[in-house]
Amino acid sequence: MKLGMIAFIAWIAVAENGRAQPNSQPNPYRTVEHWFTLPEGRTMGSSSAVFVAPSGHIWVAERCGANSCANSDVPPVLEFDPSGKLLGSFGANMFIFPHGIWIEKDGTLWLTDGQGANGKGHQVFKFSPDGKILMTLGKAGVAGDGPDTFNQPNAVAIAPNGDIFVSDGHSPGRGNARVLKFSKDGKAIKQWGGHGSGPGQFEVPHCLAFDSKGRLFVGDRANNRIQIFDQDGNFIEEWKQFSRPSGIFIDKNDVMYVTDSESTDRDGYGHNPGWKRGIRIGSAKDGTVTAFIPDPSPGTGSTSMSEGVAADAQGNVYGAEVGPKDVKKYVKK
Repeated sequence: MKLGMIAFIAWIAVAENGRAQPNSQPNPYRTVEHWFTLPEGRTMGSSSAVFVAPSGHIWVAERCGANSCANSDVPPVLEFDPSGKLLGSFGANMFIFPHGIWIEKDGTLWLTDGQGANGKGHQVFKFSPDGKILMTLGKAGVAGDGPDTFNQPNAVAIAPNGDIFVSDGHSPGRGNARVLKFSKDGKAIKQWGGHGSGPGQFEVPHCLAFDSKGRLFVGDRANNRIQIFDQDGNFIEEWKQFSRPSGIFIDKNDVMYVTDSESTDRDGYGHNPGWKRGIRIGSAKDGTVTAFIPDPSPGTGSTSMSEGVAADAQGNVYGAEVGPKDVKKYVKK
């Protein structure tokens, strides 16, 4: 038998085992509560955006102590050192609904604003680490489906050559369901997607990540799968063994962290019977799942556990939570 066929059969076995026992991997982590400090009177809001910068600092974009920054003058973009000390913040009066975050090797930050109101939102921003706007994509407060407008942009990811990728559309069956590609100077290059469950179609493309080969991983949340593409939008394969992806983070060694904040056995939204909410850790190279941090809650609401996920160089995991309005830290036991 050819080696390629052996590898394919081995991958199928891994995937099938993941579906047969989707919640069986060990949990080698312990949870650290309240690892960060905020000024007196300041509370953490809902968040789906957490990223570890090359400096080791942890950046969080939360929703102004609530689940929206509309009518708030609180700065939602927060920078912490590894001990949890707040080093700085910015973004007051700039966002409606901070949603996705990406940080480049030079510390440049990218953020998506996933809703629109009062002439703000439906945009993607590029910032210097001190909060200066360097680039803006989309039109403030304008929902659209053109190359220069978004309708609930979820995530942004920057390729090694500087190309910009944005996943757009947060509502199953309506609005946008696409991935857009821009040049590093913000010029629209192409887009792909559309509603559906076929290869290259999406229902809530909620998160983005690149592996070491430059493949683009798209968390196709409402289809309970990850789709993998080349940077021209050509479909490569889909993975379902990481459950219903709200957030994806891939480190430099192709260790992949995928968080599921929505799976439920009930019919309707979040339907993914047999799968429990939590963070699954494995390999972006072959799709194996090696560890599982389970959601400690019953998971009866529409969202719990982490929607955003990141990891630092030591392998500590950070989970940004919408429902609990928190950011948890997970360290090896």
